[in-house]
Amino acid sequence: MDKSVQVLASLVDTLPPEFVRPEHQQPGATTFSGAAEVPLIDMSMSNAGCCVAEAAREWGIFQVVNHGVPSEAVAELQRVGIEFFALPQEEKERHALDPASKLRTEGYGFTLGRDSDAKKLWGEFLYNIAAPPAAVNLEMWPQNPHGYREANEAYYGHMQRLTRTLLERLSVELGLEQGAMAEALGGDDVVFLHKINFYPPCPQPELALGVPPHTDLCALTVLVPNEVQGLQVSKDGHWYDVNYVHGALIIFSNGRYKAVLHRAMVSKDKTRMSWPVFLEPPLEQVVGPHHQLVTDETPAKYKANEFKHYRYRKFNKLPL
Repeated sequence: MDKSVQVLASLVDTLPPEFVRPEHQQPGATTFSGAAEVPLIDMSMSNAGCCVAEAAREWGIFQVVNHGVPSEAVAELQRVGIEFFALPQEEKERHALDPASKLRTEGYGFTLGRDSDAKKLWGEFLYNIAAPPAAVNLEMWPQNPHGYREANEAYYGHMQRLTRTLLERLSVELGLEQGAMAEALGGDDVVFLHKINFYPPCPQPELALGVPPHTDLCALTVLVPNEVQGLQVSKDGHWYDVNYVHGALIIFSNGRYKAVLHRAMVSKDKTRMSWPVFLEPPLEQVVGPHHQLVTDETPAKYKANEFKHYRYRKFNKLPL
């Protein structure tokens, strides 16, 4: 492998040209003053379902509190993630992503690919599939640090419960049966893809990005960040910081509900990390507009297709 971003960060005082974004993407030139008022929803309230649906329709992103995920589970997830990226480079590379894989993205890396502007991204990552059991490849899970598997399995148990609740409430607010969205995603075979994003200190963060502007491919994303600000969302043509509420989980929606355009910034002096979980259909699952939502007034915007084909076209920026 080439030098990792973490190694590079310790060697340079100025940002190498291959990481400098085009001016129209540079955070220093494009960030709007003020933070986005991303909805904050208390999941224990009786009206949480309609609040979740409204936030998903209007924003495509919201934060939830009183979500039932123990702070201890989040802390342990973060501990093992932090310790993994503190390992020697050769240890991390034992779990290197296979660039030849055309189906699932799994493993460690920092060269998933340049974006459309042929610029590198200031960050590293680790992907693991956490569910369903038939898709889990424990050989791709790090043996170090101690407790990595246990921490992640415990966290995924809470993610399964939380995402089931979110999907049920979103289904009902669309006028569907409670389990309609979960069933459309594959039911018990829905895939939980976990990622750890690692963004080391950057000498010129105003010129670089950790992740370029994008919308997520999956149906739902549940993200927990560390304490370093960096998530931005696009709203009405402007880029805004998302002020994280301590103890909250950040949720991204998709489909009939809005998919928010977002990007990840980096910091000059601090390491930024985040732990998203992506909820995806199985690769062979046919995905498309739910038949109960397609009418003369709301015709289908996309053709139904197997998820693997949709995924390929999305990653390669082909028409859907």
